[in-house]
Amino acid sequence: MSYIQPHDNSRRASGFLIVVALHVALAYALVNGLARKIVEVVQQPLETKVLEETKPKEDKPPPPPPPKMALPPPPFIPPPEIRVDAPASANAITQVSTTKPPAEQPKVAPPARTAPVVLARDCQKPEYPPAALRAQETGLVVLQLLVGVDGMVADSRIEKSSGYKRLDEAARKALSLCKFRPGTVEGRPEASWARIEYDWKIE
Repeated sequence: MSYIQPHDNSRRASGFLIVVALHVALAYALVNGLARKIVEVVQQPLETKVLEETKPKEDKPPPPPPPKMALPPPPFIPPPEIRVDAPASANAITQVSTTKPPAEQPKVAPPARTAPVVLARDCQKPEYPPAALRAQETGLVVLQLLVGVDGMVADSRIEKSSGYKRLDEAARKALSLCKFRPGTVEGRPEASWARIEYDWKIE
């Protein structure tokens, strides 16, 4: 029994024909000088060019910075002249005189003066105002009394208040009735002021 298939024989025959055709074409090319033309093309002289070596561009140095403008110096203003005159010495001689100074006058003592003196026997104690007594008012009053040459009070005034007007007025009225020994100047009676203090106290 045969296992050879007719289809496989036809495939082998076509492959064989293709290989033969390729050999025939290669032989034709060698005969006609196709290979020689390829060699000639390869053997043509090669052109060479000598390229000049390019120098790297030198970097230009940066331009110098602009010069700094120096500020002009400030104008010179001379300090003001201060003239200080030295004070004249206490011992300095400022004026010369040829005249003799006048003789010193003898010092005259002030005239002898005495102050008025109150006569206690002729002076009654001021009465406490009832309203001031009920209000428990106290204080020191200072009076100025003008004593005439006759020893009587001609005028009066309050030098320092006790702090209560009714106490001040009661003291002024009462002490203005007192009798004084008048003040004197060079032994002669003269009107003068007497100073009297009166302390209001509740006993």
